[in-house]
Amino acid sequence: MPLLGDPRHGQMVDQLQSLAGSLPRPSAVLVISAHWEEPVPTLTSGSHPPLIYDYYGFPEPAYRLTYPCPGDPGLAAQMGEAFARAGVEHRLDGDRGFDHGVFVPLKIMYPDADIPCVQLSLLASLDAEDHLAMGEALQSLECGNLLVIGSGFSFHNMQAFFGRGGDDADQRNELFQVWLENTLTDPELAESARRDRLVRWDLAPHARFCHPREEHLLPLHVCYGLAGQASPRHEALEVLGKSVRVFAWEK
Repeated sequence: MPLLGDPRHGQMVDQLQSLAGSLPRPSAVLVISAHWEEPVPTLTSGSHPPLIYDYYGFPEPAYRLTYPCPGDPGLAAQMGEAFARAGVEHRLDGDRGFDHGVFVPLKIMYPDADIPCVQLSLLASLDAEDHLAMGEALQSLECGNLLVIGSGFSFHNMQAFFGRGGDDADQRNELFQVWLENTLTDPELAESARRDRLVRWDLAPHARFCHPREEHLLPLHVCYGLAGQASPRHEALEVLGKSVRVFAWEK
């Protein structure tokens, strides 16, 4: 929808383009997408992954989108080694392509498609602590100017997006967004407490209303696990008429 010019995604497009313009050019990109789940952390390791049009019911141009960025088998191998050092079972997949959680933000941020990319799966268990541990395992990774993108949404109740969430949907969502913002940005919060809040995210106000299924939240857990500190940069946006948050770290 943002690539087809949907105005309800305009703030997201502007934010991603602004973010890309403010960052040094990445040597490679790692994307944790909400749209790939595996029994163990799995990495794309092909040289030229194809695109996966993992959606249905959209206008025909949505199935002609291209993003021919190269893969990065070397980075995938390095990440596998980082997982191995941390005792995390993992797998490389040389055949899988990039889903829309990868090519949509990258096409907005880096339209020339000339930066190598690797995608990392979520865990099918959807266990919050295990996703934090995935990020923590990658702290030993040394890979130049790597950009890591957690591609999900801080709000993902599909019925509410299309007006079927009840009259108090926006108020319920905002309470969760404020909780998430405070959790990730409060510099006075000890990291052990911050981590514990993310492990038990479903105890936050209206958590299961905002995330009936948590796959769109968990890329954020991997990113925090890698950063291990409060986010110094965040923004509030409106997407599809709903309040959402974006968080960024630098290391």
